[in-house]
Amino acid sequence: MARLLYSVLYTLLLPLFFFRLLVRSFRAPAYRQRLLERFGIQQKTSGKPIWIHAVSVGETIAISPLVDKLLDQGESVLLTTTTPTGAAQVEQRFGDRVEHRYLPWDLPIFFTLFFRAHAPKLLLIVETEIWPNLLFSTSKQDIPIVLANARLSEKSFKGYKRFSELTKSALNSLTLLLAQHDADAERFIRLGMPKDRLIVSGSIKFDIDLPEEQIQVGKTWKEAFSRSVLVAASTHQGEDKILLNAWSALPQHQRPVLILVPRHPERFELVYQLAKGFSDKVSKRSLSKPNTNIDIWVGDSLGEMFSYYAAADVAFVGGSFSGTGGHNPLEPAALGLPIIMGPSDYNFRSIISTLRSEGVLVQVDTPLELTEQIEGLLGQNNPLMSQAGINVVNRNRGALERLNQQIQRLLAD
Repeated sequence: MARLLYSVLYTLLLPLFFFRLLVRSFRAPAYRQRLLERFGIQQKTSGKPIWIHAVSVGETIAISPLVDKLLDQGESVLLTTTTPTGAAQVEQRFGDRVEHRYLPWDLPIFFTLFFRAHAPKLLLIVETEIWPNLLFSTSKQDIPIVLANARLSEKSFKGYKRFSELTKSALNSLTLLLAQHDADAERFIRLGMPKDRLIVSGSIKFDIDLPEEQIQVGKTWKEAFSRSVLVAASTHQGEDKILLNAWSALPQHQRPVLILVPRHPERFELVYQLAKGFSDKVSKRSLSKPNTNIDIWVGDSLGEMFSYYAAADVAFVGGSFSGTGGHNPLEPAALGLPIIMGPSDYNFRSIISTLRSEGVLVQVDTPLELTEQIEGLLGQNNPLMSQAGINVVNRNRGALERLNQQIQRLLAD
């Protein structure tokens, strides 16, 4: 009954979802492409692929090493994403080695059409994407479902708890849930996830595949700038101005090159125009190569985050001053960078806490503290701090292999 009511409400809201997608497409035209896929009308795939759903860029990057492993093992892979940026990441990372489609909106009829086009032998969902009709429709096809790298903050738990009957039914459609931490597992159990289908396996985001080619490109950029570099990665609306103000508050002779990398492509040009109000030496990735005449460089490209990090001396990780829970700080940690984040951290609270305890990451509450920390960290040359971040990443690796073992077990069964 709960799922029926959910489906009726979802159907009533569907025109609003469609309208929102069209509005977003004015800034990011890719949202207008392949619209029929959102309704489950998709080009067929051959055989029985492993279906992996990774909602956007971060999830796609996190699961990429496993995709490579599955391809090496002779498996075919169907990757679905929700966002065009996720689709672009899939295209850049895998080309035609995998099939990509957009995940349909969460109604049974759309998944009926989806399964007419595809016959996956297993569904792997990356992180906490609990869509009731996705899970029910897939389970009805007798397809094993694995929810991997699952995390559940207290805030999200309270949200799901409001719809406990619907949430419990959705979780019971899962064949296996691999939680990141004990606290996540305990919350899932309280929502109704059967204990005998739940494993605590750690976070796959520690299993970072460092792309050597990108890292070498970043080192070349750093040499071309010929001075210290601060990267502000995955920034959201409002954060760019905070970073620009913090940068301009530094003594002029101590100002580093500031690389601003907005999270969403539709904001690339807006951030570029904003930055021009803070310096007359502003450029962007698509306009010029790094050189000594640049103060602010806007990273208006996708799939090059490791290059931006490799060019830097200090990293600010975005989403942490915008109230959106912060983004993944493990990528700069794996490269030995000191890291600064704002107060919003619920997406990566455990990881951030670990990095803070090891002295790798500093959290600040105000823009003034941000300026002070940038100045302090740029003035340091602390090899122990750099190695500490690398050590945290290395000693927590292994979740990806544990996930692969569970997938192979289910496929054998």
